[in-house]
Amino acid sequence: MDRELKKGSTELLILSLLEARARHGYDIGRQIESRSNGVVQLHVASLYPLLYRLEKRGWVAGRWVERAGERRRRYYRLTAAGRKVLAGQKDTWRAFVAAVNRVVRTAHA
Repeated sequence: MDRELKKGSTELLILSLLEARARHGYDIGRQIESRSNGVVQLHVASLYPLLYRLEKRGWVAGRWVERAGERRRRYYRLTAAGRKVLAGQKDTWRAFVAAVNRVVRTAHA
């Protein structure tokens, strides 16, 4: 997928996945890849710095969870501020997609 397209939509994808429930970083990356049928793949080198930035902005909150027999994982959840940002990003995305579709569908004479 085009790097710039991916760059502009990654926050939306992550926040959307966290809307339903808390997830750890590896799960977020795996869900994005799976739900996009492999079209969008986030590498660790870009995923975790983005999660840290979202946390610093107050849009997500992370906490370490330890379970017997498993490695320690940091789970991220959407905050109230993150929900507001996500709602705005969804509106913007829908408007953008609709505008692109209008242009693409237009038959030129």
